[in-house]
Amino acid sequence: MPARTRDFTRVNRSFVLALLLAVFAAPALRAQADREYIILTGGPSLIEWEKFKAAPHDRFWGNFVRASRVRIEQLRKQYGPTARITWLVYRPGYVRRAQHMQQQDQTDVLANIASVRDKYGLRLVWINGGGDVINYLNAGLPRDQIKIADFEFFGHSNSRCFMFDYSNEIDSGSKAWLHQDDLKQIHRGLFTRDALVKSWGCHTGETMSAYWKRATGKKMIGAIGKTDYSVLIVPGALPAVNGRWGG
Repeated sequence: MPARTRDFTRVNRSFVLALLLAVFAAPALRAQADREYIILTGGPSLIEWEKFKAAPHDRFWGNFVRASRVRIEQLRKQYGPTARITWLVYRPGYVRRAQHMQQQDQTDVLANIASVRDKYGLRLVWINGGGDVINYLNAGLPRDQIKIADFEFFGHSNSRCFMFDYSNEIDSGSKAWLHQDDLKQIHRGLFTRDALVKSWGCHTGETMSAYWKRATGKKMIGAIGKTDYSVLIVPGALPAVNGRWGG
């Protein structure tokens, strides 16, 4: 075969291969364009209130940030660089923790959170309470076009609510939350048919999961018992459940 013919054949093969890749990749790209993956992260407790307790919470300021980062990395690897990932973070809790830092964990907390945004190319949205979460779910993006394919919470919780600032603004209590009674404000039809909804907080599988399904029509996986963030010392680990998952 003459050299010119071989070169032409090689070019044609490359063109056909590129065309086939584009054809098969296009549906996947379109599928990602109308989906959003949302991670919600609550704030840590303050050391000054927790350090004298028998089982203090959040010795490390970034318990929930680290777990969220692990999950964000998994989502990015699974769905690719164009996937629409949004990170909702309770800002007041991290501001207060930064203001009360002990010597062992002094760091620029907000800058560290922003670095996760930059590394994984996601949208970072600061929130101040449960109302902001509901507003974002309902109307953060045009929900007639972009549905929620994943919604996961990392933070303190009890059986009835996500507690964004447990032992942060007041000792052993919360002043910012998303309560199960407020879930009825979430609009129907926000989620994809195959959406994953999961709470990585304590006890939410005991009652809040049922309220979530009643309000949204979607199952929320939640812990029956406590969740354990100490396992995060293992790279790539997610919180464990000291009990079982329900929902």
